[in-house]
Amino acid sequence: MAKTYGTWLQEQREAKGWSQQQLADEAVMSRSLITAIETGRRYPSETDAKRLDQALGTGDVLTTFRPNQSPDVQVADWFEKALEFERQATVIREFGLSFIPGSLQTEAYATAVIDAGYPRVSEAERHKAVVTRLARGGLLEDPVNPALWALLDEAVIRRPIGGHAVMAAQLSHIIELAEAGRIRANVLEFGTEPHPLLDGMVTLMWFEDQPPIVYAEGMRMGQIHDSPAMVEEIQGAYDLALSEALPLQKSLALLRAVAEEYRNHG
Repeated sequence: MAKTYGTWLQEQREAKGWSQQQLADEAVMSRSLITAIETGRRYPSETDAKRLDQALGTGDVLTTFRPNQSPDVQVADWFEKALEFERQATVIREFGLSFIPGSLQTEAYATAVIDAGYPRVSEAERHKAVVTRLARGGLLEDPVNPALWALLDEAVIRRPIGGHAVMAAQLSHIIELAEAGRIRANVLEFGTEPHPLLDGMVTLMWFEDQPPIVYAEGMRMGQIHDSPAMVEEIQGAYDLALSEALPLQKSLALLRAVAEEYRNHG
């Protein structure tokens, strides 16, 4: 639905002969937000939609039919804003300490992660959570944006979430994306010296026309950092950890070897 909505928005903009920047100026929004909505990567807020309707003279069409979080979409309260930023980002750098980053998870792996939560959720809630998790992977359907770099602690690939077959398929998914050049993937081996990212999961995001941010997550909590000093500090920590990781081809070789171990175990 978001894709159809975005296509219609683009048609209305082009009918007026406007560039994305011109529409952004008229609607008092950023151009990257217009791009994200038109490509279906971002759901407009009600305020966004009203501004677009007013700028384009489309009555209340964009407001009335705007995509929103339907009953089939579910995220934790602390992640909701981060999800919006993720849809706008042009560059994303992930660090996975305990789990494969959500945008790279397969359906079976995501289901296993959600099932591991406590207290257990209902079948309906699990379905919503899995659908949302898989929708994040849709970001990678665009061949270029966002550029995604995944830094994985070796514990992430060694812990058999969902069983050996699930892990073999999950690691193969990451390998395929990396071999196709769609993502970069590096592994921090167990023998690596302690590094400043061991505190938890981190996502760094850059945008076309707004400052970078960091999303950090721990046990049932998450926080967005937009202070330039804090972002710079965490980016430095990420770069330091990345410098200790295996290079791309050696990382892929390790991922292939571990995936094969899982397959042979099965």
